[in-house]
Amino acid sequence: MGLIVQKFGGSSVADKERIFNVADIITRKYKEGNDIVVVVSAQGDTTDDLLAQAYDINPDASRREVDMLITAGEQMSVALLAMAIEKLGFPVVSLLGWQAGFTTSSTYGGARIKRLIPDRIRKELDKKNIVVVAGFQGINRYGDLTTLGRGGSDTSAVAIASVMHADLCQIYTDVEGVYTADPRKVPNARKLAEISYDEMLELATLGAQVLNNRSVEMAKKYNIELEVLSSLTRAPGTIVREAVKMEKMLISGVAKDSNVARISVIGVPDKPGLAFTIFSRLSSKDINVDIILQSIGRNGTKDITFTVTMEKLKEALAVLHDLADLIGTSEVVYDEDVAKVSIVGAGMESHPGVAAEMFEALFEAQVNIQMIATSEIKISVLIDEKDADRAVAAIHSKFFSPDEM
Repeated sequence: MGLIVQKFGGSSVADKERIFNVADIITRKYKEGNDIVVVVSAQGDTTDDLLAQAYDINPDASRREVDMLITAGEQMSVALLAMAIEKLGFPVVSLLGWQAGFTTSSTYGGARIKRLIPDRIRKELDKKNIVVVAGFQGINRYGDLTTLGRGGSDTSAVAIASVMHADLCQIYTDVEGVYTADPRKVPNARKLAEISYDEMLELATLGAQVLNNRSVEMAKKYNIELEVLSSLTRAPGTIVREAVKMEKMLISGVAKDSNVARISVIGVPDKPGLAFTIFSRLSSKDINVDIILQSIGRNGTKDITFTVTMEKLKEALAVLHDLADLIGTSEVVYDEDVAKVSIVGAGMESHPGVAAEMFEALFEAQVNIQMIATSEIKISVLIDEKDADRAVAAIHSKFFSPDEM
């Protein structure tokens, strides 16, 4: 018996049948004598549908008003799930993010949790209620509703687990755990029994959509063990923890991220400080850049190329065009039809030749590499988006042969 935090994604509560399936999962744990806090996302495509309505009415809608709108998705899902649990005969209460004690920064659309005071959650648990909390949202110092960005419900769940010292934090999704590649695209992808925080963080950051990267950061910081598992089957999931018992594989997974764009600043004068000017200005607008490539200076100029997320492309281009006269660039060009494909694995640190194997796989698949970035446990390449799925399959086959499956 203990405190269990469970998070259910939008696909897990997409319709009546799935809502009652989730209610059954929750109440089974409750009947075992556990205190249960549940964090829920908006149903199915509700958030995307609400965003489409917003931008149909006003393509330049303020982020504050967008947050006011899309928080309604989680309000609907927590109430419906609570009703299903009531129908099964169990005590339950649903809470919005602010009622659960989430105070955030004021960055609408991508707020950070500043404080979580779960007094209301504790009071409801003391009454033996199952507590269903709206993920992805909180309230800022102005009393406005805010959202935590895509995947924010994972972060909400881990935050509750850390502050309340939960015995277990389960992240339910539509796949049975963390795989070596997306099992919907790579049929022979292997489910991992466990994975380290660092490897999971890299995979999440590089496009694997199983967990939100901020939730993994928080879990690592507060040493919260996570279990990633499916709400649609009762199969064992994947444990995310600091140290894994299994012998480290050479790589843990292959990830694809199509939500990227490449920007090239052409003809930057070959003078000290201009790269700093460019990237500090982008940073001041909360624009993160990833893979960076700078050409060797010729004729007194150089080219600087980097990637940003698609959501930040328009804003990044505006910043660079404003800087053009100041730094003396000749032009700024961009490409949206690119994808980032990455391999991640702690075993790479002690095994030479991993990059060569990856590049060999891409060569055999006739996939051209545009840019490369590396760290101790990852290698990322930028390629044409049309080649991305083929590249992932080729790399996965290179490192995970069918004989080893």
